[in-house]
Amino acid sequence: MIKTALAQTSPSEPEGQDLIERLRQGGLVVFFRHADTTGMTCDRLYRVGQRVGQRNISEDGKLQSGQIGEMLDELEIPIQYPVLAGPVFRARDTAELAFGVELVELTDSLLADDYAGNYGVDWVISEHRRLFSEAPEPGVNRILVGHRTPAIIALSGQVQPSEFPEGAAIVMIPQDGGADGGVKVLGVISFIPPP
Repeated sequence: MIKTALAQTSPSEPEGQDLIERLRQGGLVVFFRHADTTGMTCDRLYRVGQRVGQRNISEDGKLQSGQIGEMLDELEIPIQYPVLAGPVFRARDTAELAFGVELVELTDSLLADDYAGNYGVDWVISEHRRLFSEAPEPGVNRILVGHRTPAIIALSGQVQPSEFPEGAAIVMIPQDGGADGGVKVLGVISFIPPP
């Protein structure tokens, strides 16, 4: 039985094993926060498509990303392709290293809030809620890769920032409607421990 109280878990813990068993059935939305950025410079320019001036994933984050993809494969978690990722490089790189460039589709719907630009933050939050509430195809899970702040806001307090480290995933089940984006959060899991 999956606990309703959230705390980050891992595949080696009972709560993590419950989440993995549920993921093997499909029908869930999995939102990954980008991989580790420890030691990287902070965002300076906020221009999508310009790597210089963005906070990028670290070398450890690159390794972590590849290991995430390997772990999902090893755990036999079915995935709906393409994986959707935000265009800011730390999210994009995480997705492409984990799942392969050819299996990732970039979408402005998963922008970081501080890159919202002309779209506006409200649109970014609304798009997160839309993607979170859309059920995947039967028997597979939809994978999204983006940033902590818009996800936390879109989930209306179901997950706290401290529960969602870099490289972790929020596992949710789409519901009909609701202010929380039409989803119920089942848990937060780090398939690969942070560096």
